[in-house]
Amino acid sequence: MPALYILIPVAIALVAFAIWLFFWAVDSGQYDDLDGPAHSILFDDEDPKHTAAVSQVQQLDEPQPEQDKPGV
Repeated sequence: MPALYILIPVAIALVAFAIWLFFWAVDSGQYDDLDGPAHSILFDDEDPKHTAAVSQVQQLDEPQPEQDKPGV
């Protein structure tokens, strides 16, 4: 029973802190842009023009030299 005299105020303080933390996060704009971080993973910050992908496509578009096919 004496443990309840300690645990109940600690639990109330913990709930009050969690509520304060939630309202602080909302007020500071933590939940303003929920879709931006999800889409930002699709873009490469180190290569903004995606030159690696462009060079691969250009290599694929170049005409390939015809090879001699045996039996044709």
